[in-house]
Amino acid sequence: MPQRFRAPVVLPCDPACSVIRDGVVDVGDDGRITFCGPAGEAPGDLPVTELTGILLPGLINAHAHSPMTLLRGMGGDLPLLRWLNEIIWPAEAKLRADDVRAGMLLGSVEMLRHGVTTSAEMYFFAEQMAEAVLETGARAVLGGPIIDLPGVDWRRMIEVADRWIDADGLRFGPGERIELSYAPHSAYMLPVEALRQVTESAAARGALVQIHVAEAADEDARQRAEFGSVPQLLEEVGMLGGRVLAAHAVHLSDQDIALFAARGTGVAHCPGSNAKLASGIARLTDLRAAAVAVGLGTDGPASNDDLDLWEEVQLSAMLARLSTQDSTALRAKDALLLATRGGADALSRTDIGALEPGRWADFVHVDPDGPAFATGLDEPDEQVISNLVWASGSRQVRDVWVAGEQVVSDREPVRVDRGKVQSAARDAAARLRA
Repeated sequence: MPQRFRAPVVLPCDPACSVIRDGVVDVGDDGRITFCGPAGEAPGDLPVTELTGILLPGLINAHAHSPMTLLRGMGGDLPLLRWLNEIIWPAEAKLRADDVRAGMLLGSVEMLRHGVTTSAEMYFFAEQMAEAVLETGARAVLGGPIIDLPGVDWRRMIEVADRWIDADGLRFGPGERIELSYAPHSAYMLPVEALRQVTESAAARGALVQIHVAEAADEDARQRAEFGSVPQLLEEVGMLGGRVLAAHAVHLSDQDIALFAARGTGVAHCPGSNAKLASGIARLTDLRAAAVAVGLGTDGPASNDDLDLWEEVQLSAMLARLSTQDSTALRAKDALLLATRGGADALSRTDIGALEPGRWADFVHVDPDGPAFATGLDEPDEQVISNLVWASGSRQVRDVWVAGEQVVSDREPVRVDRGKVQSAARDAAARLRA
């Protein structure tokens, strides 16, 4: 049955980041938005759900390895490459399919409770990740990592992705909750031949390619010596001619940024992980000035160490201001758009990330009953957004809907038992530490 949701403030996250007072969001039988605007302009009569506070689009985590909830805190004081080689990859060698499912369930619940409705995931046992996401009711873009390690056949990994997409299509599940992608780990962990093959497979299917790019300054010395930079290598193999999401993208030259802009390459900016691993501060203001599509990502919960995208909203603004010595470099509304509409643009998606007719009804109810909004919602528009970004964040997220279906009610997941999810993750993590 079509539904109408009414709230004192609705943030559709249009390009201007408008504030609609006494707004409504109408949802059709198919789980898509049919109207978003002032209540007085809403067409027809529909059953109304009256909400306090603010309605806004579900946030989009543009880069995550959420099953790593099981590895949270391991090697937390090491630099990136030592952390990967000495701690993470040996632990991941013990992973079983049911471990990944348990870790993804926990990660999905954590994100939903923070108002994150979509995540772009790169991790092993992608089928188990899909099962977990469909169980919680969230939305995800999934890719099993394609990587060249001893005992690992990258050719077979590409073939597995090919077969899955050919069998189930790029998107499937209720409300098209799952999108499949290709996830080559990085240029430094794959031969050029593998990057070419991924490019061909993805192009033939119109699929997104998720890949780590220029995260640490010293990770890609060989590729830079031969090709100039990883973006130039990806251009040479033809990858940038398709849908590409470059995760991290910290160490980019002016030429790299111009190339991404010309090719429509998206970037997942991960300020928290980049700071924790001392990888550097991405050139966010330069990327935005060049009109590169930028979303926000948490990275994995073993390198962040949580999946709270609201923290990335704050960090993106703070680090942009600090690195440029300009307190206006990224305004509160700009940072909010990075986590919503920007994430959709970076993923080449026009069906999520904003409250607009035709997009999926993925939205979040922020409760005004807390210190952040104690002075009320009748303040100027900019102040309401500022308080949401700087003072409220995930603390006031109360209810969440995906494709028009409520999946979080009064801060608790509707479809799964959080206690059981946490217990299963605890058991899986104990086995990995043994």
